[in-house]
Amino acid sequence: MQEYSKKSLLIMDILLSAFLVALDQLTKMQAVRLLMGKPAIQLIPGVLEFCYLENTGAAFSILRNARWFFVIVAVIACIVIAALLLRIPRTVRMMPFHLCLVFILSGALGNLIDRLTLGIVRDFIYFSLINFPVFNVADIYVTCATFVLIILILFRYQEEDFHLGK
Repeated sequence: MQEYSKKSLLIMDILLSAFLVALDQLTKMQAVRLLMGKPAIQLIPGVLEFCYLENTGAAFSILRNARWFFVIVAVIACIVIAALLLRIPRTVRMMPFHLCLVFILSGALGNLIDRLTLGIVRDFIYFSLINFPVFNVADIYVTCATFVLIILILFRYQEEDFHLGK
């Protein structure tokens, strides 16, 4: 089974994560520029709109104003994910798992940057059809990658695929 070198995979992780975090931050800056203090922009009336929201908590403003709690949780999550990325087998078979972790890490970093620099997370995507919490690109990374990761763990990988440190 083909393996990637630890160095090449680390470089790929850093570049991909930097790109994803930059994309998240750029979309948030555009949201501030185009949406802050302005009415929502309906993309699909009654379904999807862009509206700017500053969130001091989690989804639905759960744990509002718990900035340092979220910072600590995000830092711990980033450390754990980085350690996993360095330890999971570097095989082609494990690449989807690996990429999911990079996306989750990037989403955590994107929102962590907001919390550390601004004290809030900038959200701007709203599915009004189901009254889903307003979210951002970093949230999409975390949510979608976690969903795919669960599917992979349930249907693709077996216990022996996770022998760490190969």
